[in-house]
Amino acid sequence: MIRFGCTGTSPPPPAARARATTSGSAWGDRRATFSSSTRTAYGSVVRFTSYGAVRSFSGPIRTVSCHEDNALLYALLREPGDGHVVVVDGRASLRAALLGDRMAKRALDIGWAGLVILGAVRDVAALAGMSVGVQALGADPRKSGKAGQGAVDVPVSFGGVTFTAGDILLADEDGVVLLPAAAPAS
Repeated sequence: MIRFGCTGTSPPPPAARARATTSGSAWGDRRATFSSSTRTAYGSVVRFTSYGAVRSFSGPIRTVSCHEDNALLYALLREPGDGHVVVVDGRASLRAALLGDRMAKRALDIGWAGLVILGAVRDVAALAGMSVGVQALGADPRKSGKAGQGAVDVPVSFGGVTFTAGDILLADEDGVVLLPAAAPAS
C-alpha cells in the first residue's frame, strides 16, 4: 500500500512529515506508507489538492508520462474509462496545465473515475462543479504543448513509488493510496 497526502483546501499540519515504512510481506518493497507529504525525484513535496466535485474516487489505473504536453492525455481521455483512474506524471511542472474543464468533462462523460496529476490543472472554478475526481499539485492558466511527447501505460514514478497500469488507486481528501494489482508470486 502506498499513501500520499492531499491538501484539500488547506496544507497539512507541520507535524505531518514524510515517513515511510516497509513490510516484509509478500508485497516486498512495493508496500510503503507515506504521511501527508514525501519528496519526489524532482525535489518537490507531493501535496495534492482536490479540484473536482468528487472528493473520493478509486479504480484501476492507467498512466501517462508527459512534460508540459497533454496530447497523449487528451488521446487517452477519448477512450472509454470503465471506472479507471489516470495517473499523470507531469514532472511536477506548474508552468502549464495538463487538464482543463473540457478534458475533465470528456473524462466524466465516458466513465473515467478520476485523475491524479503530478502537475497543474486549469479552469479551477469549472472543475469544482464537475462530478469527477481531480487531484493535482496546483493550477496554472496556461495551456500545455500539443506535440504528443511522452508515453501511455508505462510505469511512472514519483514520491519513491512506481505506479503501474492495473494497480488500484484510492483517493480522497486525506490522500492517495496505491495497491498493487496482484500480490507477487511467492
